[in-house]
Amino acid sequence: MLKDYRNCAKNLLKMAGPIIMGNLGFIMIGVGDVVVAGRHSTDTLAAISIATAITNCILMLGIGILTTSSAILSNYRGEGKNIEKYFAPVMKSTIVLSIIGSMLIFACIPFIDKIGYSPDLAKIVKDYFFITGFAVFGGYLHCAMKEYLQAFEIVVFPNLLTIFCVFLNFGLNILLVFGCGVIPEMGAIGLAISSLLVRYFMGIVLLVYCFIKIKTQYYSDRKYYKDLVKVGLPASLAIMIEFTGFNIIAVIMGRVAGIYAAAHNLICTLTSVAFMIPLAISNAAAVKVGFANGAKDFTTLKKYAYTCITISVGVMAISATLLGLFPSFITGLFTTDPELIKVCMPIVYVLCFFQIFDGIQVSLSGIFKGLKQTKIVMLSNIIAYWFISFPLGCILAFKFNLNLLGFWFGLFVSSVSVCLIMSYALNVNFRKLANNGFQE
Repeated sequence: MLKDYRNCAKNLLKMAGPIIMGNLGFIMIGVGDVVVAGRHSTDTLAAISIATAITNCILMLGIGILTTSSAILSNYRGEGKNIEKYFAPVMKSTIVLSIIGSMLIFACIPFIDKIGYSPDLAKIVKDYFFITGFAVFGGYLHCAMKEYLQAFEIVVFPNLLTIFCVFLNFGLNILLVFGCGVIPEMGAIGLAISSLLVRYFMGIVLLVYCFIKIKTQYYSDRKYYKDLVKVGLPASLAIMIEFTGFNIIAVIMGRVAGIYAAAHNLICTLTSVAFMIPLAISNAAAVKVGFANGAKDFTTLKKYAYTCITISVGVMAISATLLGLFPSFITGLFTTDPELIKVCMPIVYVLCFFQIFDGIQVSLSGIFKGLKQTKIVMLSNIIAYWFISFPLGCILAFKFNLNLLGFWFGLFVSSVSVCLIMSYALNVNFRKLANNGFQE
């Protein structure tokens, strides 16, 4: 029995290894933005913190749907279907979602002035929005092609590409933010332009790689679109709810003082770096569980599920320990502003406990994607973030004057709540599968 779990761990890590590198690379692109913005000025960091807090929530609508395609296609592969022919439906859904995402971002621009930011800050945020609206298709194309390749368990090249783009993005950031020669200093606008260029580069390169690596076929299957909506929409809404739960804090606290928005962005960046590892394990588990689910192999399905959770908890425990031991050093890597570091310090210790449960919840989300049961993920996030985290955070932040720290106490409680709800639901699901003819 123990040998079987070791094999599951080996297979998960073999697939997740490149994904971990890619996910860390992807978040390091964001880290590069934060580092360069923080070195430029706290105002620049505050501006991109507010802008990305809103745009990321919108972008997650499409990304959340597209990231379920690998789990759906893995289920088809487990059923013995030829998934090479699903390239066209993947591309069509990418184009449609890109148009919707761009329109939503452009539609938000007139409302920026009504939020209550200073005129100078509002102008930068609006400019950032405008550029990001044109970058949506590049980002969605990259996501779709990466998921399509992941369904075939092709993970090395897409994630090596992401690592390369960390350096490309950082170089462009420095060049466009600070200026050089004939290129003027652009500040936050330079960060937006850099992101646009990098997103299109990543998307186009993966598109070409798909044509080279896979014998794609033109095929239209309504079942794929139905599954994409059935599985992808709840998963997308779950991610949006979680992102909104995090990012609305930056929007609200940014009205109190720009330094709180900057601090929240920095703390989110810290947790995101560690989070990319269990997220990669979760992505690999979604494919492995999806294949086992399609093949109706309950024993293998359970082993991959439990192995995924165990590895993720271990990784996040190590991260929390390091963060708790060296908080000043780690936050000092992102900013030299002593006031900003002072705001971040107490939140870092809450983050240590938060990370453990964050690793569990992302593992459970990946398992439910593989099972094509994502409604519970959405419902648990609604309950945890909007009925628990946000009200509790507001009370602690404003009634008890804890400000940003109060909201992070609320986020910790919500992460525990999500884990409890989804763990119970997973046990119920396993009992149903055992009674529905799955192989023991």
